[in-house]
Amino acid sequence: MIFDENNNYRLNKDDINNLNNSAKEYTNIYNSSYSSNWSSNSYRSEDSASNDSRTNFYKSLNAGSAYNSGSNNYKGSTVYYSESYSKKNKKSKKGFNLFQLILVAVLSSILGGGVVFAAFQFLAPVIQPEFSSTFNKVTGQNVSATGGTNTATTYKIEIEKSDSPIVWIAKKVSPSIVGIKVSARVQSFFFGEQNAEGEGSGIIIREDGYILTNYHVIQNAYDANTNKVAKNATIEVYLWDQKDKPYKAEIVGVDWKTDLAVIKIEGKGFPAAELGDSDKLEVGELAVAIGNPGGLEYMGSVTAGIISGLDRTVQTESGYEFKLIQTDAAINPGNSGGALVNSEGKVIGVNSIKIVATGFEGIGFAIPINTAREIFEDLIEHRYVTGRPLIGIQANPNFNSRIARANGVPDGVLVASVVPFSGAYNAGIKEGDIITKCQGQPVTTLDELNKIKDQYKPGDVLEMEIYRHSERKTFTVQVVLSEDKPTFDEE
Repeated sequence: MIFDENNNYRLNKDDINNLNNSAKEYTNIYNSSYSSNWSSNSYRSEDSASNDSRTNFYKSLNAGSAYNSGSNNYKGSTVYYSESYSKKNKKSKKGFNLFQLILVAVLSSILGGGVVFAAFQFLAPVIQPEFSSTFNKVTGQNVSATGGTNTATTYKIEIEKSDSPIVWIAKKVSPSIVGIKVSARVQSFFFGEQNAEGEGSGIIIREDGYILTNYHVIQNAYDANTNKVAKNATIEVYLWDQKDKPYKAEIVGVDWKTDLAVIKIEGKGFPAAELGDSDKLEVGELAVAIGNPGGLEYMGSVTAGIISGLDRTVQTESGYEFKLIQTDAAINPGNSGGALVNSEGKVIGVNSIKIVATGFEGIGFAIPINTAREIFEDLIEHRYVTGRPLIGIQANPNFNSRIARANGVPDGVLVASVVPFSGAYNAGIKEGDIITKCQGQPVTTLDELNKIKDQYKPGDVLEMEIYRHSERKTFTVQVVLSEDKPTFDEE
């Protein structure tokens, strides 16, 4: 017998052979004895349970697979016990495998750390703005935390500044818009003569100081007999960049029918506005109104809107009808005479607060610049508007259909006076006559008569039907239209 390095018991080859031989001898003896007893019926049949137990035991011996050290029974086979022992190599591979694992772990940690460092150092600054923007869009807020403490949620909205066309329109046109201040002595029915002041706007239309404005802005300072500034009145002009240095202005000409006037200041090199083409306007275009709402205190104010309508037929306070531009850009007192400008910074109309749509909000009107251009060019060159036809009568505004029926006369235009040597004078029309028809069309008011007349030019002939009450008769006359040319007193 031998012992291994751990002092465990081991059988050598000779010991195993001796044990096997002993087992063979014992088995033969036992089998022989068992057979003899079985044949002599030494076992009682009634003890069947014991017999079955023994039978199973012997079967296990015959089939025998193991050596039982407790009962010293051995398997009945040629070899009952064998052991194979090979001396193992003391050098284990576990040490080498562990070293590999440690090396892989260290290299992986280094590589992973390098990747994370590079991501935070280079990639994070690039994607952070985009991530923040996306996060804010999803959550609708910017959330910040400092030092591990919760801070209040804050909202930050930034709108990038964009260049509005109105900004450069204002910069371009504003220097051409002036302030006008009028001082005059006016006669009041109740209070006698008083000082009257008014303020408005104007447009520099020529570099040599010609300014276009509304007639009603300077009306109190106008002397109709001389077509000049009245002796007891003054007109002052304030430039956009010289508000403390007013210029004295003179009247060049006025047109009360269209509510336009031209004044002039002395000097050269004034910033004249660029004029556009109002015939090319379209509804929905940008419209910018520049003027002095409320007077010189708010000089250079800018309001914006759109072109709301074109060719709007509106009647002025003088009873004259013509087509205007409608806009929703705010036009307030003081804006009169200012400019209505398009998206190119070109003047397309002259604002007028006197031409309004009563009872409506957000509706303003401007005289188309093409119409205004024809008028101010005539005023500058001739001091009046040329080419307008004249019949040569003045009508009684109190005459109407009710009075006509009450007096048994026909409806029409009652002649109050006749201009000497006019077409009506030369045709024989007299004071008290009633014009009932013109060019075959019935007329009952002076406006209806003027609409027909304005379709013609000086020199044309109009056929009129006249009722003369003093003679109780109706007759026809031919009236040659003359030019409506005012006459002024010479100083």
